[in-house]
Amino acid sequence: MAEDWQKITGGITAPRGYQAAGITAGLKPSGLPDLALIFSEVEAIAAGVFTTSQVKAACVEYCRQRLQAKHSARAILCNAGQANAATGTQGYLDASESAMAVAQALNISSESVLLASTGVIGQRIKMDALRSGIPKVVAALSETGSDAAAGAIITTDLVTKSIALETTIGDRPVRIGGIAKGSGMIHPNMATMLAFVTCDAVVSPHLWQQMLARAADRSFNSITVDGDTSTNDSLIALANGQSRTPAITEWGAEAEKLEAMLTAVCQHLAKAIARDGEGATCLIEVEVTGAHDELSARQIAKTIAGSSLVKSAIFGRDPNWGRIAAAGGRAGVPFEQENLQIKLGNFLMLENGQPLQFDRAAASAYLKKAAGGAYLQQDTVLISVNVGNGYGSGKAWGCDLSYDYVRINAEYTT
Repeated sequence: MAEDWQKITGGITAPRGYQAAGITAGLKPSGLPDLALIFSEVEAIAAGVFTTSQVKAACVEYCRQRLQAKHSARAILCNAGQANAATGTQGYLDASESAMAVAQALNISSESVLLASTGVIGQRIKMDALRSGIPKVVAALSETGSDAAAGAIITTDLVTKSIALETTIGDRPVRIGGIAKGSGMIHPNMATMLAFVTCDAVVSPHLWQQMLARAADRSFNSITVDGDTSTNDSLIALANGQSRTPAITEWGAEAEKLEAMLTAVCQHLAKAIARDGEGATCLIEVEVTGAHDELSARQIAKTIAGSSLVKSAIFGRDPNWGRIAAAGGRAGVPFEQENLQIKLGNFLMLENGQPLQFDRAAASAYLKKAAGGAYLQQDTVLISVNVGNGYGSGKAWGCDLSYDYVRINAEYTT
């Protein structure tokens, strides 16, 4: 489907009926903002996709139970500084108390509060700081609070991640906004580290959940920085119906349109996370075509994007296409190697399984140009791989692997 939306300002508060805030509550030792709140003025349909790790943070267990019992919510509270993962029974009690404190401050039911946490695994939330911070973050809620919220959920991120798009359904504007955080421990097996999405369309709970799951597969499940899946990965999406558009209750053109825009929001945030990978100097985009189906193509693409050897070669500005071929070959997806084609940018390196002559100096210069740093237009390395004549195509995103990645993670808690 061709793009049928436009980018707008406002981030997560761009859709109608939402407020957000981000404050410094004293949870982080750095003294930076560390407590965010997203609030819908009315009850909103809620959907979520969470980590598949066997070690799950208390907030993940809490949200999964809440969403199984009730497919709606009004508030999302996110703390940064402590992951509250692997913290036992007390960690879950802390999460429950957090939800009740937010509910009391907002004068809503605690069942309408969802939670997220990020920070050091094995550390409980600093509850004294959280208790005193909740009234402050509620008082700070604003229809222009998206940037503050985006800044309060980050940890090792160098930049905040935010997006808002608008389309038309039933002759009325519909908006979707989102914020996310993530820089390391990025190899999601569900969604991403933390991402929150708001929408003002009217959509049924089962459709919203299905849309979100597919959007996650085509975005957050297709990025990698370091091959590590987090204990706290959470993607939560609210749809509050304040656009006053006709209700979307079954599949059709309007549902497809809404899902396409939801996917675009998620892909923007996912690429922003990969681009901001710890120590990264460029974004890597891998597109695979000719596979049996979309899932197979994405699997090959994600394996290539996640290869430490591919990532290291790109950091070294070495156009070593053999590493791309090797990674694609071990992805667990059968294909005939005589059909394999590999391109780096516009440089065709392998055709019909046969190596070709190419300008290595120019290809290396292409990689050097991409090392412009985060959020520059020229910072994306494009890898194109064709594996046959199938109709399946898919993309994955990652980043290069630099010396700084080891430094950042070697010193993470010290």
